[in-house]
Amino acid sequence: MSRIIVAYWSQGGNTKAMAEAIGEGVVEAGAEAAVLDVSKVSVADLKQATVFAMGCPSMGAEELEDSEMEPFVSEVEGFAAGKKIALFGSYGWGDGQWMRDWVERMEAAGATIIGGEGLITQEIPDADALAECRILGKQLANS
Repeated sequence: MSRIIVAYWSQGGNTKAMAEAIGEGVVEAGAEAAVLDVSKVSVADLKQATVFAMGCPSMGAEELEDSEMEPFVSEVEGFAAGKKIALFGSYGWGDGQWMRDWVERMEAAGATIIGGEGLITQEIPDADALAECRILGKQLANS
């Protein structure tokens, strides 16, 4: 099995912690994980992948980070059809609208969202949230 890319953008470390736990779940399921800051992700590698994960916290008025993650997601939209994608991120305010919008956007581009929705946690992911991330990683590996 090829490696599964877990691409993320994190400001305070919460989404990074989620990404690392997802990567642990991928490895626990017997696959190879590449947990990478979005600035280090090869779009060419994602184009070849059938399954991958993207994570970003809620920023501003419940939106994706606009300087690195938004352009990256816009590029992914161009080749998302037929891909299985897991989405995740943390938030500090609001009710998760940014994630519902992101899921809708990826589905409109033709992707299947693993688990049917994005995985979100408020602020610092606790033990339960990290356990959910590891489960999501296992789902990625088995997709």
